[in-house]
Amino acid sequence: MASQPARIVSAWRPAVPGVVEVFHARFTEYAYPMHVHDAWTLLIVDTGAVRYDLDRHEHGTPHDTVSLLPPHVPHNGSPVTPDGFRKRVLYLDGTYLGDELIGAAVDRPDLRDPLLRRRVGQVHGALLRPGEELEAESRLMFVGERLRDHLRGETDKARPADPVLARRLRELLDERVVEGIGLREAAGLVGAHPAHLVRAFSAAYGIAPHQYLTSLRVGRARRLLLEGRSPGDVAAATGFYDQSHLTRHFRKLVGVPPGRYRTG
Repeated sequence: MASQPARIVSAWRPAVPGVVEVFHARFTEYAYPMHVHDAWTLLIVDTGAVRYDLDRHEHGTPHDTVSLLPPHVPHNGSPVTPDGFRKRVLYLDGTYLGDELIGAAVDRPDLRDPLLRRRVGQVHGALLRPGEELEAESRLMFVGERLRDHLRGETDKARPADPVLARRLRELLDERVVEGIGLREAAGLVGAHPAHLVRAFSAAYGIAPHQYLTSLRVGRARRLLLEGRSPGDVAAATGFYDQSHLTRHFRKLVGVPPGRYRTG
């Protein structure tokens, strides 16, 4: 009996604005027929390569590229070698990329940009960890900004510092340590674009907004642990997703897990 082609798929919708779906897959012999999406397809291939047609032109996805397929434009996809391919995909709505960029994406769907590829991988890494939605959103802001620059031919554009804006975001984070705040809500409150807000904060303080918020939460957790509260209670009281989420960041910033810190 012939073996079936290997197909390993994982898909979910995270609580991150603008992300319609996250799709991780390992395919060997499977080939996609011509089809369309109503969302932007942001694709990186970790092993192997994919050959695809977009707007009647053939393209490929070697491992050092980021592929951006626009919505409403037919495309297909098939493995280049018998070993198949492993890919990670973000399907994005119009939050990060508008329809006015579809034409440019059709002309230049495969982007050779190591920094962009690393940032896309970092978004996927954050999306795999429950409780890291602010990190994923922050990283996705930079990805969207760089994609727009590529499509407009502005990748070397300089951006000014804005320490006043950075301070306003810090004040919001200080006020909402436990409940947190999404970047879009924060941007609306201070009247700035979310990507500019993240960039201004990082430039001013040398740390990303999600790292700053995590540091504040760990600081509160330390105080509560020393008061004798259990790690599970402390996680809930300081804004972490669960105890394992607290433990991961506590160990990273303090050097020991919460239980050991409390008992000495």
